[in-house]
Parts: sequence; structure tokens; C-alpha cells
Amino acid sequence: MPEEPTPRRDLATVYRETVAPLRRYLSRLLGNPTEAQDVAHDAYLRVFPEGSDSKANQPEAVLYTTARRLAINRLKRRSISPIDAEGAAFASAASASPGVAQQVMARQELQLLEAAIADLPEGCRAVLLLRKVELLSHYEIARRLGIAVSTVEKQHARALRLLRAALPAETMPDATRAPVAHKGTQ
Repeated sequence: MPEEPTPRRDLATVYRETVAPLRRYLSRLLGNPTEAQDVAHDAYLRVFPEGSDSKANQPEAVLYTTARRLAINRLKRRSISPIDAEGAAFASAASASPGVAQQVMARQELQLLEAAIADLPEGCRAVLLLRKVELLSHYEIARRLGIAVSTVEKQHARALRLLRAALPAETMPDATRAPVAHKGTQ
């Protein structure tokens, strides 16, 4: 007696039964769940064009074969293409670099800061640059300049105080900002 043909199932039933396992299979194959989801979607569109029922007796087999071939093609393109899929997300993301207006303002602020540093007394300027640019400790600065550590501390504090007075609050670097003391709290 000939075998009865298996009844064909509709797209919704096949989709519900196969979507999760197909995506897992493709994720293992591609190593990327997002790409796996895209390939699975493409496979469903090829096997079930325009939402119609598949003419195949075993639509799952056709679906897995189509998905595997699409994934292999994607892997081949990935090995040939100089641009990787993960890097493409960065290419379309907003730039982390500042815009032209921010660059112009930063240059102006830098010029103001450089002028204010140049106007500092020689001892204060030397201590400030050794501390903030060369990142030396007060002890190391004292040894290098041949002065007492307490003198270094006083010169550093004086340099910061003079910079605060010379620069508007919004142009001062965070390292030179200090909380504003209210009258009567000192």
C-alpha cells in the first residue's frame, strides 16, 4: 500500500515550530545572533514567498537547507569583505569626536588657559606645570627645584588661586576648580 502524503502545514505553524531552533543553529554557525536572525528571516522569505504555503513536502528540511546555504554565503562574504558586521555598527553610529563648534571653543579656552599660565609668577608656574603636566608629587617637585615641600604646596595653591581669579568659571579645567566658599564658612 502506498504511503499517504503528509499533510502540508501552513507558514504560521512551521514558523512557530522552527524559528527558535533555526536561530540557534544559525547562531552557532555564524557566531552572531543578530546575523542569525537576519539569515533566518531571509530563509523564511525564500521558502515561503509572499507568505504563501510551501509546496515542499518537508518545508523544515527546505528551510534548514536554504538557511544553511545563506549562512555559508554570508561567511564567505565576511572573509572576503574588509568590513566586518560588528564594525558596520560603529560606522553608522554617531561620532564621538567633537563637532566644529566644540573644537573652536576648546581651542579658545586653551588659549585663555595658556595665557593665564604664562602670566603666573615663575615659581608658581614651574610648580603648577610639574604637578599638572609631569604629574610629579609635591615631594618630587621639592627635590627637583631644591625647595621645601611646604613651599611647593603653597606655590601650587597660589597658582590655582590665581588661575581661578584669571579665568571665567566655565573655561577652567576640572582640576583647577574648587567649590565656591560662601562668606562666613571659612
